[in-house]
Amino acid sequence: MPQKYVDQGDPYEKHCIATTESLRKRMGCDASKLLLTFQSRFGFDEWLKPYTDKTIEKLAQEGVRRIAVVMPGFSADCLETLEEIAQENAEIFKHHGGEQFAAIPCLNDSEPGMDVIRQLVAAGIAGVDLGTM
Repeated sequence: MPQKYVDQGDPYEKHCIATTESLRKRMGCDASKLLLTFQSRFGFDEWLKPYTDKTIEKLAQEGVRRIAVVMPGFSADCLETLEEIAQENAEIFKHHGGEQFAAIPCLNDSEPGMDVIRQLVAAGIAGVDLGTM
């Protein structure tokens, strides 16, 4: 997402930070083990940082040999997640010394994940404040 959108009030970055903090707490990971990055930049505008590809490259150069990438900002796999994350970033990681790269599938890849999506949609239709779920 372009930085100017966030500067104009888009809550995307705040949502990503809150999700990452929740995952860290739930998984018992600190910020050195569960990183937040942003990808899919194009055009001339400044985009949210840190960039996923540059972070993955740096981690491999620093000696990280295994990495798993999760995309909680995406509820469904799409060309963006499959091409950029699972393929391009895997190549970057391995090219710079990484050995094992795993892209964790999005929610649409499992029945429990689809249950989460169904529950959120049903709650939204019923007028439930999703921030309280």
